[in-house]
Amino acid sequence: MKPGRSALVIIALGTLVVLSVAPLVGPRWIDPCILWKRENPLEARILWDIRIPRVLVGFLAGMGLAVGGTAYQAMFRNPLASPFTLGLASGASLGAVLAIHLGWTKLLWGTPAVTLCALMGAGLTLVVVYGLTRLRAELSVATMLLAGVAMSFLNTSLILVLQYAVDPVRAFHAFRWMLGGLEGTLGYRDVLWLAPVVVAGSCIVWVLRRELNLLSLGDEWAAARGVSLPTVKTLILFVTGLMVASIVAHCGPIGFVCLIAPHISRQLVGPQHTRLVPAAALLGGAFLVISDTVARTILAPAEIPVGVITAILGGPFFLWLLLTRPLSWEWVP
Repeated sequence: MKPGRSALVIIALGTLVVLSVAPLVGPRWIDPCILWKRENPLEARILWDIRIPRVLVGFLAGMGLAVGGTAYQAMFRNPLASPFTLGLASGASLGAVLAIHLGWTKLLWGTPAVTLCALMGAGLTLVVVYGLTRLRAELSVATMLLAGVAMSFLNTSLILVLQYAVDPVRAFHAFRWMLGGLEGTLGYRDVLWLAPVVVAGSCIVWVLRRELNLLSLGDEWAAARGVSLPTVKTLILFVTGLMVASIVAHCGPIGFVCLIAPHISRQLVGPQHTRLVPAAALLGGAFLVISDTVARTILAPAEIPVGVITAILGGPFFLWLLLTRPLSWEWVP
């Protein structure tokens, strides 16, 4: 078996172990034997109705973030590119903060109003970035990045104005949402809401694996090999953008997953997106599940926002990357 394939198999087995053990870990260890016994119905209910849905949502969220990061890094030929670069996180945060400050907390169509507003904020930001980029008649990577950065600053400034102008209780609620977390998981309903979006988006990215391989070599090379650059870039932009927007709307902006998982996967399975996309999906899901398990157990019964844990792990990772990589880092897929 080739090294890349064997690494992918090991990643898959490791992910399976993480998904099997994580629901059992918490403020109180749950004996897996309750799956077959009926001695403790309370623990069984905690396991099936609370922990397993939360682990599944965490895995789906990490999977989608990692796949989105992988696609954007190939499209932009930038190892630090991610969907958050285009302002999706700040757009979702603006929508959520606005809903919280206006008191829109009730369920709409079975979904919390904050989640829907966050999704609309991220979607609107994505449309504006795309529109600004199309003003130049072609999907220029530089223009897209500049538009994303501009929208990110604009959204952040509006969030700061809202945070400063409202009462401290709602401001703290909004601040807590922006730290990211999975404690708001509403059972299997969130799993059923996220699963189709993340699975469909990840499958589309994998289908575009040849185009991603060519885009990572440069637009000229991809165009010479028959890739329709406007069509493929638009498809990647909206498919991954809407997938990540749905994740951020449910879990808040959880950083570093979309950067760490693709980097580690590229080191393990190589640059070919045939293996890179599934490897990043599995590693991203496992990484977020592990981070959330740490977040809900390290200070039990209190919880740390999972976004704080991923940031604590992500900071040293990029310091290590800085020390072990050349300073003039050219993108080599």
